[in-house]
Amino acid sequence: MIVIDHKGHRVNVSVFGEFTLADYREFEEVVNYKIKFEGPVDLFFDLTKMGTLTLDVAWEEVKFSRAHANDFNRVAVVTDSEWVTWSAWISQTFVNADVQVFDDAAAADEWLESEA
Repeated sequence: MIVIDHKGHRVNVSVFGEFTLADYREFEEVVNYKIKFEGPVDLFFDLTKMGTLTLDVAWEEVKFSRAHANDFNRVAVVTDSEWVTWSAWISQTFVNADVQVFDDAAAADEWLESEA
């Protein structure tokens, strides 16, 4: 399950349990809309409650990142998973954004709210 909130140039995403392709497509729809009408966005991913990630989601994330290489300013990923941390660092090679991984949501929020 995915919960998405957006305000200004920021999209907040929280994943609970399995992260499915339908969830990812919902995320893509919101981000594509924001980019089209507002320009580059900041992303906040809270993946601390994510259970599993399907392979099709991983592949879609790579394709989406490559297609939107210049559409993100900063990306904050909150996780305690080493696998997700490595995935975030690898995805940084596809985008021209500052990607940071945090183990605390408040620190990630503070980083996104601070001046670049």
